[in-house]
Amino acid sequence: MGWEAIGSLVMSTTKLVLIELSIDERKALEQRVRRRSTSRRDAQRAEIVLRAADGANNCKIAAAVGVTRKTVRAWRARFAEQRMDGLSDEPRCGAPRRIDDDRIKAIIAKTLEEKPVNATHWNIRDIAKAAGVSTSSVYRIGRAFSLQQNCAETSRLSSDPQFIEKVRDIVGLFLDPPDKALAICVDERNQNQALGRTQALVPMRPGQIERRNHDYERHGMTTLFAGFQASVSAQAMVRPGEAIDRCDPCHRSSEFRAFLEELEHNVPAELDVHVVMNIAESHKTKMFGDWFAKRPHWHMHFTPTSSAWLDQVERFFTLLSEKRIKRGADGSVKALIEVIEIFIDNHNANPKPLRWTKSANNILASTGRRYRRTLDARPKAG
Repeated sequence: MGWEAIGSLVMSTTKLVLIELSIDERKALEQRVRRRSTSRRDAQRAEIVLRAADGANNCKIAAAVGVTRKTVRAWRARFAEQRMDGLSDEPRCGAPRRIDDDRIKAIIAKTLEEKPVNATHWNIRDIAKAAGVSTSSVYRIGRAFSLQQNCAETSRLSSDPQFIEKVRDIVGLFLDPPDKALAICVDERNQNQALGRTQALVPMRPGQIERRNHDYERHGMTTLFAGFQASVSAQAMVRPGEAIDRCDPCHRSSEFRAFLEELEHNVPAELDVHVVMNIAESHKTKMFGDWFAKRPHWHMHFTPTSSAWLDQVERFFTLLSEKRIKRGADGSVKALIEVIEIFIDNHNANPKPLRWTKSANNILASTGRRYRRTLDARPKAG
């Protein structure tokens, strides 16, 4: 008798565990197989059960899934006994914990409430030495509780007495603009320097990042005035996401007024124009107010103090800086202006508006929580 005949005889004498699936179980298993986020191991187990429910024997399932018959028999039996819960791994034994909960709590409290004697903040090595544990243990504890000792951000809370009213006004303009209106965010990015490197940069290659020398030559600077079209609630030639720019050597009120006149020439006259800007001194002069007074269909909206994140043109400036200015090398102001205009022309060829999703109520709620945390963090007097 050959080996194939012997295998067929063994398979015929082995009693298969029958699998019958409910509608919900089949749907859940099929989702596990199709879902991209499912691990290969879990997808294989779900596929084994599905094929078993369709009547396939262990040998065919093993060949189709790419596992052994022993694996198929095990997961088939576990599903028949425990259903969906049986497809999860059971807890495995391991070495006992060396750091108990009280000690973990003490390490977290030391990280959050104390400071080292000779530093302003803890790092992993200092905490490990002070707590008498390994650095890897401190790393795992910090990762489990999302503690980032070496990271810090800069921020500032607005002290504007009209903060709530201005947030509701500007966010409402983005999310629900008036009919036949254009919302445009304007600001200036001053001190754009034309910097030339004293040595040629070494380009990137496999295994080595781009290298450039740290010193540079100054060739002058320019101020970029820009208007980012946030939303349009009418059929018009302008498109949300487009930018209108102008470069000048200074950023006084007269230059800002000239930029507004250029904006006026580039937007349809039949639309109401809502201009969002900060409360810089160059935006509050009498000349500036008279210009708006002569144009009743132009409306001013000022962002609160220390709230540049409400002005969408700031995000556009960030893109310009990251993609072109920060790592650029320009031998003259004229060359810098040319590359800025090329960047904006390419951007306007396929404009992508910024999608504002957070409502004013959500912004005010999160800001309120931030204020409370800041007040709680103040040192107690006395």
